[in-house]
Amino acid sequence: MIGYDAVHPSDFVYDVQQNRGYYLLILTHTPLRFRDEDGERVYPAHHAALFSPASRIHYGACGETYGNDWIIFSSDEAYVTHFPLQNRPFPVMDPEYCHNLFQLLTWEHMQGDYENVTSQLMALLFRKLQAQIDQPGDADYRLELAALRRRIMSQPRENWNVSDMAAQLHISAGYLHLLYKRQFGVTCMDDVIASRIRLAKDYLVHTQLRVQEIASMCGYSSAEHFSRQFHRLCGMSPGQYRRMALADGQK
Repeated sequence: MIGYDAVHPSDFVYDVQQNRGYYLLILTHTPLRFRDEDGERVYPAHHAALFSPASRIHYGACGETYGNDWIIFSSDEAYVTHFPLQNRPFPVMDPEYCHNLFQLLTWEHMQGDYENVTSQLMALLFRKLQAQIDQPGDADYRLELAALRRRIMSQPRENWNVSDMAAQLHISAGYLHLLYKRQFGVTCMDDVIASRIRLAKDYLVHTQLRVQEIASMCGYSSAEHFSRQFHRLCGMSPGQYRRMALADGQK
């Protein structure tokens, strides 16, 4: 089944407990309210989402008329079964092109051509979506990612988490992870931890604060968690690092 340029009222909600063995692919033209196990969030227009068989699906309008293209289908093609982002929305950088492919798919479906042109159009659509995910640089987000990294490094003690950072960029947590690591070679939480440990080293060397106080000032809710991460990155405890730094300073 397929729908092209579908329009729904402001109270529209698509809520399916189990996807009954079929894939669902949507391409949004308006903002989307999406819910998963991490909670509910709003995504701007021009996002796509591929929902896998047996997945829980809940999305709908966001205070206004909701529009999308959609297709429900079965497939064992690798470009579908191994698609890297499933069950969460991701930005589409060339929505008009993908929208046109949906239009062609609708026309071919109405003519009953399931095996030839339709399958080729599906493969082309998925290759286009895959290419946009894999595209290096992602110019639309490069500046925002750089600004996010500067905030992390200058404010490591803040209560950073991936969901909130992704919401600031209006993308999914999974897509933020992909973009951030591709641009900087590390994840955003790797940067958070590294920045906190750098700040902790300064406190250990230049103040007489207790380890518990330093942990709190570096954004940790417990000294035990702080000490474990410090040891993992530095190969020693905070106390050992302080003693070594003081001994080196007296030489």
